[in-house]
Amino acid sequence: MTVLVTGAAGFIGFHTARRLCLDGHEVVGIDNLNDYYDVALKQARLKALESLPGFRFRKMDIVDKPALLDLFGEYRFSEVVHLAAQAGVRYSLDHPDVYAQSNLVGFLNVLEACRHHRPGHLIYASSSSVYGSNCKMPFSIEDAVDQPVSLYAATKRANELLAHSYCHLYGLRASGLRFFTVYGPWGRPDMAPFKFTQAILNGQPIDVYNQGEMARDFTYIDDIVESIARLRTRPPGEGINRLFNIGRGEPMALLDFIECLESALGTEARRHFMPMQDGDVVKTWADVSALQAWIDFRPQVSVAAGVGAFVQWYRQFYQI
Repeated sequence: MTVLVTGAAGFIGFHTARRLCLDGHEVVGIDNLNDYYDVALKQARLKALESLPGFRFRKMDIVDKPALLDLFGEYRFSEVVHLAAQAGVRYSLDHPDVYAQSNLVGFLNVLEACRHHRPGHLIYASSSSVYGSNCKMPFSIEDAVDQPVSLYAATKRANELLAHSYCHLYGLRASGLRFFTVYGPWGRPDMAPFKFTQAILNGQPIDVYNQGEMARDFTYIDDIVESIARLRTRPPGEGINRLFNIGRGEPMALLDFIECLESALGTEARRHFMPMQDGDVVKTWADVSALQAWIDFRPQVSVAAGVGAFVQWYRQFYQI
């Protein structure tokens, strides 16, 4: 099979493309290599992928519809794993146009390409952010998600609705994945595990929002990739857009996570307590019963093990 992975130089895209190659599939990865965070990290991920048999890379922006359609016509992809997006809740407060282009126009272009070239399955990234100000815990895919508290969340919910429409109108098969706080080796520098590790090792204080009164359903990258690998083999029926939460189903208090990171680093953090930020939420918690029922799997890597693996990678990659 030839599988398209968009956002292949990104965190989840890199790990997904790697797994597909190791499983023996032909993978075409695309990415625009934007400078939202350190491009050198993205290039290092690509270098690792390009050493694998079956991987090919094209530098491409999903906003470029003609180029995307040409690519689909050239390869006739059996499956599409769409992970390219402008990420980050806080960045969306000051850069809304970037989110409109990448997450709305870009996703529409992917759907149009799928409509014309008919891959067997479209898997695309959504986000736990779609639950917004929901108070009912844990978050279920049956819950209403009409109260996004950030533009990023609104664009991800829009993706789910667009996919539903295209599946209904054109008979596509799609799986939308609501990821919960993904972390691990090769992770994003704008996320807390990476930022905290960098600051602690540099002897700098870490910013702890909402005075530390926060909790997240931290999900290790290998569990995300295993879920994607299993979902690939179980597409929904024709015309169906099926949604899944992918999280451990066990939220951890932010201060407990910091203590776990301190233990792995062997160094205490200096905490700089700050108020809640606009667009953020206090707690996330995934109900993964639908995922488990569909693929007989739920994320299982403990935070202690996952943080340890991340710290080991960070020290090795940055030679610290």
